[in-house]
This record gives sequence, structure tokens and C-alpha cells, in this order.
Amino acid sequence: MAKLDTTKSSELFERANEVIPGGVNSPVRAFRAVGRSPLFISKAAGATLTDADGNNFIDYVGSWGPVILGHAHPAVIEALHDAAARGTSYGAPTEMEIELAEEIIAAFPSIERVRLTSSGTEAAMSAIRLARGFTRRDAVVKFEGCYHGHSDSLLVKGGSGLATFGTPDSAGVPDDFARNTIVLPYNDEQALSVAFERRGSEIACLIIEPVAGNMGCVRPRAGFLEAVRDETARHGALLIFDEVITGFRVAYGGAQELYGVKPDLTCLGKIIGGGLPVGAFGGRADVMEHVAPMGAVYQAGTLSGNPLAVTAGLVTLRLLKELNPYQELERRAAALERGLRDAAGEAGIKSTVNRAGSMLTAFFTDEPVTDWNTAKKSDTELYARFFRAMLEEGVYLAPSQFECAFVSLAHDDETIERTLRSARAAMNSLAG
Repeated sequence: MAKLDTTKSSELFERANEVIPGGVNSPVRAFRAVGRSPLFISKAAGATLTDADGNNFIDYVGSWGPVILGHAHPAVIEALHDAAARGTSYGAPTEMEIELAEEIIAAFPSIERVRLTSSGTEAAMSAIRLARGFTRRDAVVKFEGCYHGHSDSLLVKGGSGLATFGTPDSAGVPDDFARNTIVLPYNDEQALSVAFERRGSEIACLIIEPVAGNMGCVRPRAGFLEAVRDETARHGALLIFDEVITGFRVAYGGAQELYGVKPDLTCLGKIIGGGLPVGAFGGRADVMEHVAPMGAVYQAGTLSGNPLAVTAGLVTLRLLKELNPYQELERRAAALERGLRDAAGEAGIKSTVNRAGSMLTAFFTDEPVTDWNTAKKSDTELYARFFRAMLEEGVYLAPSQFECAFVSLAHDDETIERTLRSARAAMNSLAG
């Protein structure tokens, strides 16, 4: 196979470095963890990305999860065209905001009121501020390897981009912020119990990815989410599910539908914007009534409820409800999981493949990956080589061992099989 020509992307990266810190607008996009410069994308359709050099790739990043229908779905594009013709932003209420809120509330029984934001970071930050205002407590519990956006109090052992960027925390975060953040190992009920026994009266909330997606895909152990629910309820702390990734992804009603655990507050994003910037937080009515203008917890956003984002989200959610594709997505993702595991095994390469619905991660370790400590045992250099080999084979994976691959409705059986042929070739090249 001829070596991939990415001359134009390289030139664009050099140009970007002159005007953008690190040449990218989000650290993981820099491809530093996988040992090469990034690709610059010119367009996308279905399951395919096309870069600035005209190379086509089967895409498993999917804009980091939002494009569950596939890129540039015709119904979404048509609706966006019509919406843009009516104006791109009003800074005023619209009927569509109500409709999106109604769709979200109908899908998530735990959500009685919902406030739209422009990003998942804003949603998580606002939910925590609300929890502190409601409980009049300061401490927040989070888990190692779970990422909830880049607000100050949450940039503590956040996994994902922080892990591949090479810093455990972030400069510029005051010690006082971190002091109020209690960090526990994921899937560890004993550590959870001890933390609440010692500091339960100080804890405003616990925030968790019910299926972790930012140390790679890590499912909760049986009973772990129930233990989290029990401890928070017993000590009067609010439970926040960060379903920015899992909401409408692992099930229409998110991970809380899949596992049958009901949080007090939920953070959403990604799919609810159909690929446009969006976020939301919602939950119990008695808690949400503390948000301004009804209550004293201030939250605002000039572009919150942007008509384009709301339009794309509404079309996406209504199509998901109509199509109910989750069983089919499960089947396709399971085939990809089995194929990746088999390809590694045939090449004599140690691997563990974790999956929840249509999100999965192939870790280069032979140990089960159940938390951040076990995820960190993965051979990141081997992953980098695998990433580069797959790129040469025409498959675009996340440029980090600690991220998920996402299967969309555009990834049909033929696309999955093409991917697995590429994976076998890539694994064999690593073994050789």
C-alpha cells in the first residue's frame, strides 16, 4: 500500500501553529499521543471523513459521539438549511426550545425541568453550582478518569485529553478549588463508602459518568451505580449523572434507562445537538427551581438554545425515537468488538475490548480494564502504532488510547467488515 499523503494537512498544521495554541482548538486533536501531526478534515458524509488531501477514512470518532445517525444526515441538513434561512441566533425564547425540552423530559423520567446550555462543560459546571446552592455544601465527589469538562473544580484526574496531554491536572486551577473536590477510584464501593462516612455532611453532590468514556469505555460493575445512589441519598447529597456521551447513545433514555438507576440531576450534550454545539442539565423540579430567574443559583448563556443546534437536536432525537435503532447498533458494535479482539489474538497481541452499546475501546493490555489504574496499564505506544497503521488502512480512530470509538447507523455490515480487514492487517504489521 502506498504511504498516506497528508501534505496539505501538514501545511495547514504549520499555518495553524502560527495563530492557534498548539495548532488545535482542543488538545487531543493535536495527535501528539499517537506520534504524528493531525489531519485537517474538509468534509464528512455517512461513515466517511475526507481530509484536506482528499483521503477518505471510515470514521469511528463521529465528532466524539454526536453523529449517531452518521455525518450530514439528509434530514438534519435539510432542517438546518431551513432554520438558517430564518436566522442563526435570536437571543430570545423560541418554541423549538420547548419542544427539545419536552423530548428530553419524555426520554428521561428523572428529568422534570431542563435548562439548555452551549456545551457539556457548561452543563456540568452549572449542575454542580446548582447542587451546591441547593444543599448549601461545598464538597464534590468525582472519579479518577471521569471527565466532566474543563471547569476549574473538575480538572482533577480527569483522564481523556488530560491523560494524553501528559498532565494529571491543569495549571491555573487554584488549590482551594481542588481542595473541595474528592477524587475516588471508579468501580470501588469500599472507597465510596469510606469517603461518605468521613465527609458525608460536607458533600453537595457526586458527579459520575455512569459508563465512563474518558478513560476509554469502562462499564460500571454490577451494583456500583446502585451503591452510588444509596450513599448519596443516605447523606443528603445530590447524584449527578454526566450523560453527555451516554445520553441517547447507549439507550434512548441513556445509561440511567440501561441500568435502572435514577439520579437527581443529569448533564446532556453531543447527540441532543445533532452535531452542533449544545449542552443541557436537568432533573428534579424542586432542585431546578433554584436556578435563576426562579432561584438564587445564577446560570446564563447568550447562545443557549441556539435555533440551529436545537433544530439539529430535535430532528436527531425524533429520528432515533422513530427508528429505535439501539438493537441494531448493539449488533453492529458487538461484531466490531469481536472482530477487534480476534484480530489482536490472531496476531499474538495482548488486548482487552470494552464495550457499552455502540461505544467501545480496544485497550492494549491483557488485564480487565475496570478503572483508571487498570486503564493506565495499557501500552500507549502500541496503541499509537496501531492508530497510525489503521490510518494507512483508511480507518480513522480516536488519537488517544483513552477515548471511545463510536458506531453510527451509517456503519453498515460492509463497513464493519472493511474495518476488520484493516484491523487484521494493522495488527499483523504490529506483530511483524
